[in-house]
Amino acid sequence: MAPLIRLLVAVGFALLLTAATALVLHLVFRALARRGRWAAVLSRRTKHPTRTVVLVAFLWTAFASSIRPDARLYPWRDDVTHGFLIVTIAAGAWLACELAIFLEDLGLHRYRVDVPDNRVARRIRTQVLIIRRLTVVVVVVIAVGSILLTFRGIEAAGASVLASAGLISVIAGIAAQSTLGNVFAGMQLAFSGAVRVDDVVVVEQQWGRIEEITLTYVVVHLWDDRRFMLPSTYFTTTPFENWTRTSSELLGSVDFDLDWRVSPGQMRTELDRILVTTDLWDGRTKVLQVTDAVNGLVHVRILVTAHDAPGLFDLRCYVREEMIAWIQRTHPDALPLQRVMMVDPTPDRPRSRREPSTATSSALFGGDEGSDRAALFTGPIQTSGIRPDQIPPADAAWQRTRRAPHDPRDASGPAAGP
Repeated sequence: MAPLIRLLVAVGFALLLTAATALVLHLVFRALARRGRWAAVLSRRTKHPTRTVVLVAFLWTAFASSIRPDARLYPWRDDVTHGFLIVTIAAGAWLACELAIFLEDLGLHRYRVDVPDNRVARRIRTQVLIIRRLTVVVVVVIAVGSILLTFRGIEAAGASVLASAGLISVIAGIAAQSTLGNVFAGMQLAFSGAVRVDDVVVVEQQWGRIEEITLTYVVVHLWDDRRFMLPSTYFTTTPFENWTRTSSELLGSVDFDLDWRVSPGQMRTELDRILVTTDLWDGRTKVLQVTDAVNGLVHVRILVTAHDAPGLFDLRCYVREEMIAWIQRTHPDALPLQRVMMVDPTPDRPRSRREPSTATSSALFGGDEGSDRAALFTGPIQTSGIRPDQIPPADAAWQRTRRAPHDPRDASGPAAGP
């Protein structure tokens, strides 16, 4: 019973020391918090893992000092000591992760993302978040490896594991090809600066902001409060739009189709008045141009700039609304119209004598001169000075056909003379 009493006394003394240590640490951090905010953050983040480590250490010390290392009397002593060692390693890994996260948050505190020009802060924030995850993974892996090394016989198994490492690495590489690709893509995004937390992007025809970047996927917060989950390899293999890559300022357009009676000069004056009355315009660019004037309409384009994408969208809507109200109020004749020409039908004209065509005047056989020329080919052949007996029979027959049908000489035969 003496060893059990010693153990209980040692455990009670360990609990008192743990409480005293926790109280001292609390007072120290409270005093430091008056000078800097970092002390309060460190105390709040490391309070539980620190107390766990201190408690396990004091209990382990109390057990080791109360129970003698006698395997015959206390065969379970080594197993309890081994359990304390495992718990100490796990608690130490927990404390190391919390300290690493605290240091990373301390670095992020210097870079604010709630200011207009926050490109550097967003880049640092993205890199620190990736480093945080890598740090936690590394600490956990080291802790698990340390715990495994505390078991006996693990050294002998290490040789066989190393011997088959080549085959295992090939199988693991094939099985986790996409996962490893996303991991390396996430690290590339973190340190290349192609995309950062709070960047405004357009992916898959969706507009949103980068909300979170992990080792395997990226969360895009869409404009309608939806979350778009994309693998990290998407941003390394697919083209996408980044509206805040170098700066958040953007240029936007407002288009109008108006009537030809619109006055671009007065529209420019009204545009100046509209932009002066709003804080959405950043003062960089204001342009009003007539870019087209066809098909009965005049195309007017207004170019304005804003500090960021949401401000530009609101500015475009504001300019469009104010300009429409001004046109309706002061220039209603400039509103777009559809012109239709109404034509009366042509009355029927009375039919008249067909007018002579002028085409015959330029023909080869047209006009008086043409008639004379045609007569040379179609008129009678002159036979003066030729006796009938000198006319060949075929010609005589042809002359008879040229006479009128009622000629009395057709019945009595050929004439006696010419």
